[in-house]
Amino acid sequence: MVTEKRQPLQSSTTDNIPPPTKPAATKAGRTIEETYQKKTQLEHILLRPDTYIGSIEKHEQTLWVWEDDQMVKRSISYVPGLYKIFDEILVNAADNKQRDPKMDSVKVTIDVEKNLISVYNNGDGIPVEIHQEEGVYVPEMIFGHLLTSSNYDDSIKKTTGGRNGYGAKLANIFSTEFTLETADGKRNRRYKQVFSNNMGKKSEPTITKCKSGENWTMVSFKPDLTKFGMECLEADVVALMKKRVVDLAGCLGKSVKVELDGKRVPPKTFEDYVKLYLQSSQEPLRIYEKVNERWEICVSIADGHFEQVSFVNNIATIKGGTHVDYITNQIANHLVAVVKKQNKHATLKAHNVKNYLWVFVNALIDNPAFDSQTKETLTIKQSSFGSTCELTPEFLKKVAKSDIVKKVLSWVQFKQHNDLKKTDGNKRGKLNIPKLEEANFAATNNSDNCTLILTEGDSAKALAMSGLSVVGQDYYGVFPLKGKLLNVREASPKQLQENAEIQNIKKILGLQHGKEYDNVKSLRYGHLMIMADQDHDGSHIKGLLINFLHTFWPSLLKLSEFVLEFITPIVKATQKNSNNVISFYNMPEYEAWKESLGCRVKNFKIKYYKGLGTSNGKEGAEYFADLDKHKKDFVWDNDEDGDAIELAFSKKKIEARKTWLRALQAGTYFDSNEKHIPYRDFINKELILFSMADLQRSIPSMVDGLKPGQRKILFCAFKKPIFQEVKVAQFSGYVSEHSAYHHGEASLVGTIIGMAQNFVGSNNINLLYPSGQFGTRQMGGKDHASGRYIYTKLTPITRHLFNKADELLLNYLSEDGQSIEPTWYLPIIPMVLVNGSEGIGTGWSTFVPNYNPRDIIANLKRLLNGEEMVPMDPWYKWFRGTIQKTASKDTGYTTTGIVDEDEDENTLRITELPVRRWTQEYKEFLEVASTAGKDKEPFIEEYNAHNDDTTVNFQIIMTADQMNKARQEGLLKKFKLTTTLSTSNMHLFDANGVIKKYDTPEQILEDFFPLRLDYYERRKATLLRELGKISLTLENKVRFIKEVVEGTLVVSNRKKADLYAELAKKKYTPLPKEAVIEASIAGAVDHVEGSEETEEEEASDVPIDVEAAAAAASKTIPGTEYDYLLSMAIASLTYEKMKQLWKERDEKKAEFDELTNTPSRSLWLKDLDDLDKQLDEQDKRDAKDEAERKKQQEKARAKGPGGRNARKPVRRAPAPKKPAVAKAEPMETSGGSPAETGNGNAPAPAPAKGRGKAAAQKKAPAKSKGKSVVMDEEEEEEIPSLAQRMAKSSLNSVQGVDNDDIVELEDRLARHNIESSPDTAEVVPKKKQPAKRAAAGKKKATTIISDDEDEDEDEIELSDDSDFEVVKPPSEEKKRGRKPAAAAAAKPPAGATKKRGPAKKNQPAAGGQKLITEVLKPVVVAEASPEKKVRKMRPSPFNKKSGSVLGRMNKDDEDDDEEEMVAESSGVVEVAAKARPVRENRKKMTYVLSDSEEEDEDDDDATEDSEFDDDE
Repeated sequence: MVTEKRQPLQSSTTDNIPPPTKPAATKAGRTIEETYQKKTQLEHILLRPDTYIGSIEKHEQTLWVWEDDQMVKRSISYVPGLYKIFDEILVNAADNKQRDPKMDSVKVTIDVEKNLISVYNNGDGIPVEIHQEEGVYVPEMIFGHLLTSSNYDDSIKKTTGGRNGYGAKLANIFSTEFTLETADGKRNRRYKQVFSNNMGKKSEPTITKCKSGENWTMVSFKPDLTKFGMECLEADVVALMKKRVVDLAGCLGKSVKVELDGKRVPPKTFEDYVKLYLQSSQEPLRIYEKVNERWEICVSIADGHFEQVSFVNNIATIKGGTHVDYITNQIANHLVAVVKKQNKHATLKAHNVKNYLWVFVNALIDNPAFDSQTKETLTIKQSSFGSTCELTPEFLKKVAKSDIVKKVLSWVQFKQHNDLKKTDGNKRGKLNIPKLEEANFAATNNSDNCTLILTEGDSAKALAMSGLSVVGQDYYGVFPLKGKLLNVREASPKQLQENAEIQNIKKILGLQHGKEYDNVKSLRYGHLMIMADQDHDGSHIKGLLINFLHTFWPSLLKLSEFVLEFITPIVKATQKNSNNVISFYNMPEYEAWKESLGCRVKNFKIKYYKGLGTSNGKEGAEYFADLDKHKKDFVWDNDEDGDAIELAFSKKKIEARKTWLRALQAGTYFDSNEKHIPYRDFINKELILFSMADLQRSIPSMVDGLKPGQRKILFCAFKKPIFQEVKVAQFSGYVSEHSAYHHGEASLVGTIIGMAQNFVGSNNINLLYPSGQFGTRQMGGKDHASGRYIYTKLTPITRHLFNKADELLLNYLSEDGQSIEPTWYLPIIPMVLVNGSEGIGTGWSTFVPNYNPRDIIANLKRLLNGEEMVPMDPWYKWFRGTIQKTASKDTGYTTTGIVDEDEDENTLRITELPVRRWTQEYKEFLEVASTAGKDKEPFIEEYNAHNDDTTVNFQIIMTADQMNKARQEGLLKKFKLTTTLSTSNMHLFDANGVIKKYDTPEQILEDFFPLRLDYYERRKATLLRELGKISLTLENKVRFIKEVVEGTLVVSNRKKADLYAELAKKKYTPLPKEAVIEASIAGAVDHVEGSEETEEEEASDVPIDVEAAAAAASKTIPGTEYDYLLSMAIASLTYEKMKQLWKERDEKKAEFDELTNTPSRSLWLKDLDDLDKQLDEQDKRDAKDEAERKKQQEKARAKGPGGRNARKPVRRAPAPKKPAVAKAEPMETSGGSPAETGNGNAPAPAPAKGRGKAAAQKKAPAKSKGKSVVMDEEEEEEIPSLAQRMAKSSLNSVQGVDNDDIVELEDRLARHNIESSPDTAEVVPKKKQPAKRAAAGKKKATTIISDDEDEDEDEIELSDDSDFEVVKPPSEEKKRGRKPAAAAAAKPPAGATKKRGPAKKNQPAAGGQKLITEVLKPVVVAEASPEKKVRKMRPSPFNKKSGSVLGRMNKDDEDDDEEEMVAESSGVVEVAAKARPVRENRKKMTYVLSDSEEEDEDDDDATEDSEFDDDE
């Protein structure tokens, strides 16, 4: 149907539409047109009003209303749609303030009787002008036509409430009468128009003149109450409308006067408006701030439910929105941090804090967007607000100090309490808890008589079960604890809930969280007995259990005999004759008893019981049989007991705990005879000893810079001593045995590794040598290998730092009946400054950075010369960055890495990281930086890593924009290339064992200097005393020999007493032996064991008996005064010996005189100079190693990608044969061999397998591709180095080989042969030459040693009946060209034989080890072997590839090697028919290097592990 075309903006009402002709009806009675309809906008608004103004039904809701001139929150009944049309007119009036800031009045009248509402505002009125495009007056257009507005241009930022073009039109549509009046002062026109019939009808506008400058607008309307189901304006609706008028007054502020029904409403500011809500509170919390012109906020406290009152451009957003979230998130996040500081274990999120916030927000937002036309919730993003509202720190600080935090904390505690109650126990039947041995009467009416025994581990439980065989299990239950209980005082609820031990204890005892106990009737057990070791850790376990009860159930501690302990002896002394046993329950009691006995203590056998596991089942039964003696009752006297427990375990008592530890006096212990133990006495007399021991384990000594574990390791390294490499795992076992180390092996291995590490950021001087993978800067040392695969030994510089002569002066400790490490060592410089230290102990922590040892030496020399010290700055070896003092702090330093910038390519190259920032960690940081995240963009494009184990090299690629941003922020900051070091926490134990804080490294030197100088005086006095004693001894010996030789003194066939009397009469000096009187110790270690010395130490002129010096009680042995004379060998009673002793006496006197005239300061200066030289030598070695490493890198880069192994083998034409070659096998060295002491330049030969036991291990024969060694038989002489020998040969002419390669090879061979594990302690015997030789025996003999060994044979011992194969050597043709292959298989001479003559006994060896030429001399006898016998071995798997220098040198001969037959056995001897030439005419030794050495050199771990795994 075609209708007339409507005029522009003509109202689309039914009055404008002609009635349609009625179509034919359908079968259902409804026409198609009736079924499918199209409505105009006006019809749609009236038909579906909820889409535009909200519901038109009555709602019951609790809201704030204005009643009796105050804000009241109550339940009201209102129609949201009616409220909304009123609000639209009100907001329009307020919006005019944004258009005309001069507006200063708003008047609202609500006439209930007339059902009339009018809203007036002054300021610029609506232009009374005809719209040129639409042909109507502007006031009519914007109030009488839908979808008209001045807010459609979003390019203009407006802070008004209108947006969609409905607003006031909706009020017009839902009114029976709507009157618009406005005065346009600019045009001197006053406009009035009346709309009626729901905007269906309109009157013609009335336009009159007005005064110039008269500007105002007033809208009056009569709501169509029938559409809202109302008959009149109800009281609740009116109260709500009045509340909106008051809202307007608060939002517009002082500049606008708001009147309601002719009376001004109270609030003049937003702050006054907020007060209207909080008048009911006695002391309301109001924290107000006007952040800027657009934001006003106020915060108060809510009662567990979040509340908000907010406005956006004067619109009341009763449901909040993004503007409220913006403010509350800032407050809540800040309060979360504050609450977590006060309760760090609080499980708290921002929404938990919001529940206690009441927020008021008044904001002006650019072009706001809402969830609907009702505008209850702001939805625009915060980034589009057009302004920011960053809360000031002062405002947040006020909020943090308010009661809001208290309420949140209270809620947190309530929640934690409820969570903990979930794990409560109760008094019910049997429990199914693993390892629990329940008392039969537990959880019954007799439960108050039951005792739960908590033991330290399963072994202690076994001991307790042995005791139950005596007392029975009716009233005793046993439960083992796994290690130490959690310190619950500072634990989080999550930790408590997840801790299985705590849950089990609560369930077993039936404890209920938060309950006060005045008796034990409600518990499953009436007593709790703690059964722990008698050491410090056992005391800690007791303390932790007491702390657990005191934290949650302090009332239980006050009950009599609820908490008990079961003590066991720590030492038992058994009298040898009567088997009488005396038990001691603490070490001070035992020490006092031993001191009182003196020499009689040797009549007792002493056994130490460090743990409950030391006692056997029989002893356990004995303990429980005398229960009253071993059971102690903890008692509560007063609140001092609780204070003592809190002092020991609360982190809030750190300073008090420091004072507590400082007050500890030596000899403090608890008397085990006391039956009742007050809790404070347990804390102050027993637990304090654990705290001090823990502190000593964590904080090093100023004197030597070592912690006890490190000191034990150094003590055993000196005692063994480990001058040859020893496996770390084996050495840790030695330390545990010889130094009474009572902690885990893994911890000890880690400490050994830490003392040997030398990468940047670790030690400046490593006291132990790292042989193997001890960790790198890649992962800060965490990438070290297992202790089973790595080796260590003392570094050469260690003995220059810790002089052996000082050991006589040290105070050695004693534990478990054995002398162990001293209280501290005394290095010549303070090592705590050299290698730094860090640790956390009870009450204190420490951090000391590393310093340059040369700076320390220079300052000590200045002190020795009376000069002022120069301030020192931290210094780390190998670190190439900078360390500078922080400008803001005197005690801080900033370490900076190195970054180079390439501006043309937008790349950075980082070649050094700051101290202790590890390469792998930094690589992960760059990985994150190059990856886009959810809320962040990557700030680098990509990176390339060119690092190795010692250097850093990252190439970072960036875009130009990324580079500019990084420069603006700062490259060092952006890429985290700085770290800080602080000297404000340098806590160390001084020489007296008192912890002390040092502010500067110079203060440490000031404390160290007088102590070290005093000990140089003591060292000098001791050396003089020893030299005097030696001189006196030599004089007496010379005189004694002289008198015996001359016959004036007869020693033979005389009684010893008479002889002693005569010697005394002749005034010989008595020098009795010293004896250490000690009880017989069960399991004590023999301290004479492992006292090997190097030749350097054996040559020392001062005999030092460390064990004697360390003994606690030394006395002389009667009857030994002249043993030093009478024990001389008869061979000493000669004139030559007398002359020799006299010469020695003169030398000692000269030394005595020289030392007497040498000041102690000069001794120290000499030691410092020697140390300086050692550091120079170390620097030279380091520089050489670095140059070699760089050279290898350059060579590898020159070979291109893949290195030498990437080259494919090229088939070559057969080359002329090279002379036969020799390659020594890696072999073990013994502790006393010359190789071990540094005397031997050549490694011991790999012994051949012999018959008997050794022969039984022979393997099936196999061919070998390795070339053999031909060595001339020589006289014993020093074998030149490999480089020297090869220099004499023609090998240097081989392509691709230079001297550096040979030196590298020689170093590797030296490591294999000389510095290998000292596990093999057998010295290779020298072979005996045969008594007779056949004619053939005069010929030259050559030894063929294969470089291949059977993969299953780890060691080959050389015995007297070793098999040697006799073969004919290849002919030595001088002509060039290929040698015939048959030459290698020539027949042996008739005179050759494989038998050997008997070995010569006790034949001395030079330096304890033979040269290889001497060991492998051939043996020839008269009888010839009828046939050649060859012992073959399977080819070694290590010969399949070649990555070594020698392999490359022999690459050209690969094809020839396959054709050449070579004897395999290490003991094969080939006898040549040629006569031995004279010395001056003999030929040079010629070597052909084998290519089968790859994995023996390149993979030490593989071969060494196979040698030792069987033993482990």
